[in-house]
Amino acid sequence: QSASPAPNILLLLHGLGDTAASFTKFGEAIRLPETTVVTVQGTAPLPFDLGGFHWGDDVSFDSATGALDMDAGLTRSTRILVSDVVRGTLVQKCGYALREIMVLGFGQGGMAALAIAREIGLKGSGNADNGEVGALSGVISIGAPYPLSGSRVGDKNRSPVLLVAGRDSVAVSDEAVRRTKQVFEFVEVSRYARKGDGMPSNREEMLPVMQFFARRLRSRQGVPEGSVEIS
Repeated sequence: QSASPAPNILLLLHGLGDTAASFTKFGEAIRLPETTVVTVQGTAPLPFDLGGFHWGDDVSFDSATGALDMDAGLTRSTRILVSDVVRGTLVQKCGYALREIMVLGFGQGGMAALAIAREIGLKGSGNADNGEVGALSGVISIGAPYPLSGSRVGDKNRSPVLLVAGRDSVAVSDEAVRRTKQVFEFVEVSRYARKGDGMPSNREEMLPVMQFFARRLRSRQGVPEGSVEIS
């Protein structure tokens, strides 16, 4: 058994009103090889005893649905995730390269994942000589596009992106996909056969996510001797 650290980090960012503890179960269930899974809790608790945490600068309600609005500004959470979690801890203290860090977020956590990937890629946002600026291994956003509140100024980000959503998704509309493609150079979209932007609920819905992992995660062990590829 090797004692060397895993060559990949997967950051999990839960959805609006959820907690890190419940999202950790998802990370355990996918059982990715050679990958350390880190679940981060939202930067602020929801008010009014609603329970759970969120990533927004504020808590706002969608005027059309009356539900909590995912796109409530992500400046504060982006700053904390980039400076404290990714650069301060994973890169500086643990010695990981940005290319070894993938982020998966659900709902508002997906918006936050896309926001931090963009911020990390901006020239002048960190110390480029120390490996603090560049592309991540990848970003998977389930049920959320790049936020309307986010900046789209500057060069396109080169972190590969997978957007996962339901059929006829209101949040991940064609316009929202176009907005995400204005910010990121490599964007794939996978839609469920069903409606609804929940987490993948079966093998068919999970397959595009696992294929994205397989393409983007690094392996030190390579292909085992005698193995056969099944296409």
